Amino acid sequence: MAAPVTVYGPVISPAVARVAACLLEKDVPFQIEPVDMSKGEHKSPSFLKLQPFGQVPAFKDHLTTVFESRAICRYICDQYADRGNQALLGKKEDGAVGRAAIEQWIEAESQSFNPPSLAIIFQLAFAPMMGRTADMSVVEQNEVKLTKVLDVYDQWLGESQYFAGDDFSLADLVHLPNADFLVNRTNKAGLITERKNLTRWWDDVSARPAWKKVIQMQSAPRPS
Repeated sequence: MAAPVTVYGPVISPAVARVAACLLEKDVPFQIEPVDMSKGEHKSPSFLKLQPFGQVPAFKDHLTTVFESRAICRYICDQYADRGNQALLGKKEDGAVGRAAIEQWIEAESQSFNPPSLAIIFQLAFAPMMGRTADMSVVEQNEVKLTKVLDVYDQWLGESQYFAGDDFSLADLVHLPNADFLVNRTNKAGLITERKNLTRWWDDVSARPAWKKVIQMQSAPRPS
């Protein structure tokens, strides 16, 4: 019997949550293997064999190990193509054109949306969890950057139901963790909710059962 799929890292991490959401959309059973970053477990020799940069998540199934959340999501979509939502990376009939439409927005998320949104999230959500004081100058600088990105997003979503067309895809899924933090765990919800088209998109994608399950997982008591 094949070993179960394992995702290493705390599900509160946006990157771990991204992978969990993908697995849930694909209906692939998995287990979360906690990594106590406060104790430096992500820098241990055993973990570095899975993730050489000492970051979360890492992923393991019966065939291979993979690191970097978006690469893991792509692998899940390809390796478990016949499971769950089979259109996350495009419909077969749409071929390379359909996949490129999705890939370009995954890249936009990684290159344009993630850096400033994650910087804001770290200062306003994670720093307090760690007993640190938020650096509001970092928040302000990155809010300026993020505003420009979200203006583009809002305009695009005025013409498209989802980022890559009429169907929910990995292009939308990769945005969920950071967007959720902004809306529900910082005082910067207006970055999303004060933009009409982004709000319509957010209300849609955040209501998906897979994402609701991720939120439940994040809210569950941590094992002692």
